[in-house]
Amino acid sequence: MPRIALVTCRPGPDISVDRDLPVLVRALREAGAEADSVYWDDDAVEWDGYDLAVIRSTWDYSWRSAEFLAWAERCGKLTRLANPAEVVRWNADKRYLGALAEAGVPVVPTRYFAPGDTPELPEGIEYVVKPTSGAGARFAARYTPDDHDTAVRQLARMHADGFTAMVQPYVKGIDVSGERALQFYGGRLLHASRKGAVLSLGTPYDERKVAHPGLEPWTPTPTELAVAERALAAVPEAPELLYARVDLVDGEDGPGGEPRVMELELVEPNLFLSLHAGSVTRVVEAIVAAAAAAAAEVR
Repeated sequence: MPRIALVTCRPGPDISVDRDLPVLVRALREAGAEADSVYWDDDAVEWDGYDLAVIRSTWDYSWRSAEFLAWAERCGKLTRLANPAEVVRWNADKRYLGALAEAGVPVVPTRYFAPGDTPELPEGIEYVVKPTSGAGARFAARYTPDDHDTAVRQLARMHADGFTAMVQPYVKGIDVSGERALQFYGGRLLHASRKGAVLSLGTPYDERKVAHPGLEPWTPTPTELAVAERALAAVPEAPELLYARVDLVDGEDGPGGEPRVMELELVEPNLFLSLHAGSVTRVVEAIVAAAAAAAAEVR
């Protein structure tokens, strides 16, 4: 009977509720596994007592990045961690978009400004400023050229707090065809979803946003699937990924053209199982198989 930890974070006013978590715990137990929901920062958890620890909804990690990455390293030495600690470390900083671009993957153009750098903001276009370590549009804002001074103040605040900033042109295609999330589990496409634009003009960067507005099921096109698979193939050293989510938007060539990667989520992507209830069985099968394989390696 495999022992599985589904890793989450403590509830709080700024933490979304993982509605998939109790569904997965129950389904895993019904499948014959011992499954627990545990907090990543709970010092009482004995990680070596599990065959597999699956990072599920550690949605506070981006503002506790150093702690979280240190935990992932420790946990990965005590049990099988999914995804692996080296993948988590690479993906926790959105400068990975630069690595994807170098590998030939179409991504949203991005510039990075670390504390101490002099930012250069775009001229004549709308753009987005956000931290390289962030989730759920936290500390993200959309600006017009007339908002230059406000954007500069945001950058100064982020740098004062130790964040590296990323600046991207605002992709107008999001307003037309939304953002598509292709979810992979156990190495195969699980399902896909589409959501509307998250950032509105005039919304302060430190105001909480609705992370997934207008979420609905989506059938990915062959081109979307091909770009998503290219992004996954470009992950360094081609590690075995239990799960992945590739977020895509239309590029300048619009619908029917080549989509661009907005984000590659390999740490704690929302699975949207409430929208795709039929996917629960496949997720459970993949988790149980990964736990069984990890236990067999130990034996």
